Amino acid sequence: MPILTANNITKMYKKKWIIKDINIQILSGKIIGLLGPNGAGKTTIFYTIAGITKCNSGCILIDQQNITNLPLYYRAKLGIGYLPQESSIFQQMSVFNNLMSILEIQKKLNKKQRYERVIQLMDQFKITYLHNHLGYSLSGGERRKVEIARAIAANPKFILLDEPFSGIDPISITEIKGIIEKLRQSGLGIFITDHNVRETLNVCEYAYIVNKGTIIATGTPLEILKNKIVQQTYLGNNFYL
Repeated sequence: MPILTANNITKMYKKKWIIKDINIQILSGKIIGLLGPNGAGKTTIFYTIAGITKCNSGCILIDQQNITNLPLYYRAKLGIGYLPQESSIFQQMSVFNNLMSILEIQKKLNKKQRYERVIQLMDQFKITYLHNHLGYSLSGGERRKVEIARAIAANPKFILLDEPFSGIDPISITEIKGIIEKLRQSGLGIFITDHNVRETLNVCEYAYIVNKGTIIATGTPLEILKNKIVQQTYLGNNFYL
């Protein structure tokens, strides 16, 4: 079973640690959440695992292969897909060409296979009707579907979703949650960080709660809700799913 692991990662800035001794495991076929207050260190943890930020100590492993010093694009080759919080689609390209542009760097696929993969992705994400629409014309929910489709176009083992529920309406959130669940069922390991705590806990099976740069709690959503430290520092006593 593929495993993406962060072992004792620490990041320092100007001699002060931002995150310290972080240990996280992401398994294939599982949805893992990363939550915490603003400024807790979530983004640094996420960026370190993705390959955007380098840690000062500790290591990142995929299937026991050390990828700590490998950049984002090389981690993608090893099976890590990444959906950034910011819009990542080409605004002046059609949905079809947005997907094709990702596949054109997949040298193992010929032209016919790339075309078939794009058709498959549009069908899978129910965006075939958007194939000629330019990126700038898409709604928030439509854009997010295209972005996730791009992130999994190369058949990664894991996908890291940075704020997947941000800036989209409730109907689209429900659709995105359904997409995430289907990706899990396909065997993909999914790592989510989002400010929308309720939606994240509703979709994930296990979560890490971080505060002041350290992990203060781990467990299932129900275990997280019952955790006294999480209640005191993050969710309060009246939070419910």
